[in-house]
Amino acid sequence: MLINQPKKRYLNNYALINYSLKDFRAGVRFESYLPHLPGYPDRFSGTGIGYRYAGYYTEILDFTVGNFYEQFGNGMLFRSYEQRQLGLDNAMDGLCLKFRPTAGVEIKAVYGKMRYNFDNGHLVNSDGLVRGFDAAIDFGNFYNLLADSKFKLVIGGSFVSKYQKATNPAYIMPQNVGSYGGRIDMKYGKFFLTGEHVIKENDPSFDNKYIFNNGHGTFVTLGYTQKGLGIILYAKSIDNMSFRTDPNASLTDLNINFLPALTKSHTENLAATLYPYATQPVGEVAFQGDVFYKIAKGTKLGGPYGTEINVNFATSYRPVRHTSGINPADSTGVTYKTNLFDKSDSLYYRDFNIEIKRTLNKKWKVGAKYFHFDFNNDVNLVSKESHGMINCNIAVLDVQYKINKKHSIRAEFQGLWTRNETVNGVTAKQDKGDWATVLIEYNISPKFYFAVMDQYNYGNPIESKRIHYLIGTAGYIFGASRISVLYGKQREGIFCIGGVCRAVPATNGLTITFTTSF
Repeated sequence: MLINQPKKRYLNNYALINYSLKDFRAGVRFESYLPHLPGYPDRFSGTGIGYRYAGYYTEILDFTVGNFYEQFGNGMLFRSYEQRQLGLDNAMDGLCLKFRPTAGVEIKAVYGKMRYNFDNGHLVNSDGLVRGFDAAIDFGNFYNLLADSKFKLVIGGSFVSKYQKATNPAYIMPQNVGSYGGRIDMKYGKFFLTGEHVIKENDPSFDNKYIFNNGHGTFVTLGYTQKGLGIILYAKSIDNMSFRTDPNASLTDLNINFLPALTKSHTENLAATLYPYATQPVGEVAFQGDVFYKIAKGTKLGGPYGTEINVNFATSYRPVRHTSGINPADSTGVTYKTNLFDKSDSLYYRDFNIEIKRTLNKKWKVGAKYFHFDFNNDVNLVSKESHGMINCNIAVLDVQYKINKKHSIRAEFQGLWTRNETVNGVTAKQDKGDWATVLIEYNISPKFYFAVMDQYNYGNPIESKRIHYLIGTAGYIFGASRISVLYGKQREGIFCIGGVCRAVPATNGLTITFTTSF
């Protein structure tokens, strides 16, 4: 990628080369930051090898040395992964072993250090050491115990520990911190239930202000699916589950685990970029419900092709922390107690949204969406200009027209309106006020696409900040290669994927992206 600003150019470049010969595989990834794109960790610089591995893979045994990505269960105890758009990469560097002694049984073991930095072309790992073990049994394949049954069952368990000689003049820091948990996945006919519960032993850190409480996390999913109908309910309860190789690390650095977000991943510009919610590892009690229903085609409401309706609701609260009977001077360092799903009245986030999509005929498709957000900016800071709860409504109209077999055009119209608020006798819109976004896309299948988007803060209380953020994009696809060019103005804000966020600075310039595989 290349971004041009006055007297400034930025380059992020990656080349991954994989090689396989029968059961043997190896690979390297070259990386280049000359310098890194705005918003990436300031430590990333230079050109060199940032990822390399070799391994042996069979149906019974997988063996990898060097860098690798892996996950246990939902990731609440261990997840090593890359999210390049966030500048996040905590690849393990060490050993990964997977053993499948019989059908339905898989055992995993990981050992090594996590990637922390890419300094002047050199890979830099954490000082801390990560060790983990995971096992799972699928009873549908395990000696065919449930092969002929409508009931399906998978159980699993994990243990992960870290070791680092951490020092702190005010505390006696534990060098070894262990964590463990179990999970279950059940299905019967059209119903399914999954659950995972984990415990992390005392782990004083920068995130939890160096307390010695144990941490815990529970994630439960209950669902029902059939043709034209899907209902899924989620529940999550976590407390003190920040887990890093270095207790003094912060932001997205050196996370051993990953805490899934219980919020829908929105793709619409205003809904996705203005008030995105980040998972709170220090503690939250969250719930989500998602219902999908398709009205049958050939009916009045369904029309000739059917009508799709999706209703989603998500909410998150601060957990209750009980201090009764806790002595702050106690040498154990335990400062409170929490119970599973014991939520307070302190709201972190609430999101209600509904989407309706309908194909009118062979030429036209339309979609309408509505969102309501209640967003606690004090907990999840995305705006420097606001405090407390921000309330807003968003409406989206999406229209697609197929001109012919190769040409189509799509238009999206969005509006966001914040609530009026009275402070010191003055009534004004909350935060930055009202927004509008217009997006026009033109596609020439299968090679070209063009798009223009304007995000306009027309309702900002400060007239000088009523800015148009206009961006134009063009792309060309040939075989397994893709090149895109983007030019325009990007506002300062927070960019989130899956509940993990990073700050994005304001930029104005050109971005060129080229990807290929062969």
